[in-house]
Amino acid sequence: MRRSRFTTDQIVAILKEVEIGGQTGEVCRRHGISEQTFYRWKSKYGGMQKGDAARMKQLEEENRRLKKLVADQALDVQILKELLGKDF
Repeated sequence: MRRSRFTTDQIVAILKEVEIGGQTGEVCRRHGISEQTFYRWKSKYGGMQKGDAARMKQLEEENRRLKKLVADQALDVQILKELLGKDF
């Protein structure tokens, strides 16, 4: 997945610019993003503070790590079931 050239703190700051009265088109042009990107960010990060965005990113990473752990364990269980099910 491609990394964004903006950090979550920068994204939250851009969203705040529009909240305090900036026009969406002008803010997007100044930062070099499309309006579609702005609205996608708004749906994901809207209403967040700087600390909230960092915490969300940390939780997403932890969730990704735990999902991988569960998948590995499920694979181990499946392999053990296949080995125990065979007649030797």
